[in-house]
Parts: sequence; C-alpha cells; structure tokens
Amino acid sequence: MKLKPIGERILVKIQEGETKTAGGIFIPQTAQEKTQEGVVVAIGDDKDAIKVKVNDKIMYDKYAGTQIKIEGVDHLILKMSDILAVIE
Repeated sequence: MKLKPIGERILVKIQEGETKTAGGIFIPQTAQEKTQEGVVVAIGDDKDAIKVKVNDKIMYDKYAGTQIKIEGVDHLILKMSDILAVIE
C-alpha cells in the first residue's frame, strides 16, 4: 500500500523502543514507554510549511498523530506542528 500525505502532514515510521536496559534486564512490551522518535517516510504537498525531508530522523509530540500500519509496520501521520526537533 502506498500512502501520500496531504498538505502539511508527514508520514513517519516509528522507531522501536529499547527492549533491554543498560544492565541487561528485558522490558516487556506492555511496560515500555511510547517512543517519540521516527524517520520521515513521505511528506505532503505544502512545501512552504514543511521543514523536514524524507529520511530525516525526528522527535515528535508524545500523543501526536494518527497511528496506522503499512505492511505490518507502525507509522504515524503527523502535522508539521507536532514535530519537536530533527535529530542529527
């Protein structure tokens, strides 16, 4: 399935959280904190409002966006205003 965001929206592939602590203890899926990082997969057609590009690693608002699955992989559709930073 192909998905093209519209306007100032961005499609982001969610980065999986760490499943093991620095000490080697495994964290179950239900106890993991929701990740707030992802990689930009596609951008909308409002080039003036969008300040990120495809393949940028970003940090976004904790409760932002609409979560969807594309070919079994978790993605988010976010507004540009939900993006907090680009991770370099």
